[in-house]
Amino acid sequence: MGLLDLFQKISESPTNPRPVKGGRAFDVADLYSGPLAQPQPAAGAIALDEKLRQAYFWIVNHAIISPWYDIEYRDGAAPEFSFGDQKSKLVLPSGQSYSSFVLLPLLNLAVRRRCLLVGGPGRGKTASAILMGLLAGYSLQEVKRAIQHGQPQMTITDLLGNPLPSDLVNATSMDGIRIAWRRWLGMRVKIIDEYNRIPTRTQSALLTVMADNYAELLDQIYECPEAAWYLTANDDAGGGTYQVIEALRDRIDVVVKALHFNPRFLGELLARIEAGIKPEEIVPAQLIFSEAELDAMNAAILAVKIPDPLRRRIEHFASQFEFFEFAAEQMEYKTKDTVKLSGIDFQLLEALDTGKDRGNDLGDQTRNGLSVRALMTVLIYVKAMAWFRGDEFVTLEDIRQILPFVLHDKLVPNPDAPFFEQKGNASYRVDRIGWIRRLFDLSCQEYERIRLDRNDPVVQFDAELAQGLEGVSETEVRKRMAAIEHTLSDWQRERKLTGPRADDILKLKSLHQRYANYLRWLTSQT
Repeated sequence: MGLLDLFQKISESPTNPRPVKGGRAFDVADLYSGPLAQPQPAAGAIALDEKLRQAYFWIVNHAIISPWYDIEYRDGAAPEFSFGDQKSKLVLPSGQSYSSFVLLPLLNLAVRRRCLLVGGPGRGKTASAILMGLLAGYSLQEVKRAIQHGQPQMTITDLLGNPLPSDLVNATSMDGIRIAWRRWLGMRVKIIDEYNRIPTRTQSALLTVMADNYAELLDQIYECPEAAWYLTANDDAGGGTYQVIEALRDRIDVVVKALHFNPRFLGELLARIEAGIKPEEIVPAQLIFSEAELDAMNAAILAVKIPDPLRRRIEHFASQFEFFEFAAEQMEYKTKDTVKLSGIDFQLLEALDTGKDRGNDLGDQTRNGLSVRALMTVLIYVKAMAWFRGDEFVTLEDIRQILPFVLHDKLVPNPDAPFFEQKGNASYRVDRIGWIRRLFDLSCQEYERIRLDRNDPVVQFDAELAQGLEGVSETEVRKRMAAIEHTLSDWQRERKLTGPRADDILKLKSLHQRYANYLRWLTSQT
């Protein structure tokens, strides 16, 4: 076998072999257990999740040298080691684990969202994005010509297109001006290199394309297809030639860091140089996805189930951050967003809360909460992670592994929080991935400590209303309203008001109002 054949080789063995199981309903025990088998494809066909895994292993083994396993799964005991006087921990994962730098761009291709690749020059950010374009069926020439290279002189017409000169001379109205749109706008993989070097005005035009899938120039509209976006930057602090506008930065769904090159793998680089092999020129044909396959892959991911017990853990985690008791009088406005909009110094109001255990309060570690867009993105990517692993249901570990990459730029740390001063926590000031994962672990520990999986009155009240109000009597409505009021009365005895409890209170207020409106209608009929 020649070296070229070796670089293009795709293993015939399953990438994630598992015993076949019969279909069954989800059980709470599955939170920590292995996956469920997906329906098998027709004879001779390759399942799309298997094809995506094949693409992952080909990239890791032959295209981008990324021998990192920072997304760790365990299928049992995993040996742990500690090194140095700081006891730096190493885990040898017992389950199939992955390099985030390769996996997250692939998942982004599958879910057609927006991925930011950050890291120093020459670490493979653009090369990774190019490979995604090749897997989507474009030629290398098409992909390279479609890359938008951020630079300080980039204008809106450089980005989007130009009006035809003859139309500018002869048109009697804006409607008569035709635009020569840039070809990249119609592609299903879009690459913006060094996006933080684009001028602010041009960033606003880029935002419209990213957020709403259309480009606008001289009142002319170009409708863009759904696409997987890849943006690159040399740092993740929003800097560059131009500061990235907040709205554009907020549209980025997942942030992936390009890790350093391990010189112990220099031999592989040498082999490529001597053979004159460039991975982007030898992508195996069997790994390329058609447009129909990309659509089917996206639909299959959305069909993955998030079990209710796991959704509740995500809810509990998300409830930790937005609440800010001293922001307002009315419960609905007691949020960090209220503080931000007011322009008042966050620390000034924070100093008023003297009775809270700031070292253990998760909300104290951030200066903001999570938006609807951020939460929707979390749900999509955890589904993608589960699907990639061949599962029908999301597991707890899927959430734990994916959250840090989705929330990397969404949660703003509070550098003054006592948590970061505690022994062993100093690195979390720099390590966003580890910090967010730690936040989720602590949230889950609290969830289990107060046994929310067994005793959550809000779930019971919600389930009652979900059955509908048709045929519910006035007596039953008053009974349910009284039960809500009794629960709120019990919660009054708690010493401190937390974020999760504040969300519970507002949820019950909403349910109570629904019943009150229905009761008003009932009594009007008599």
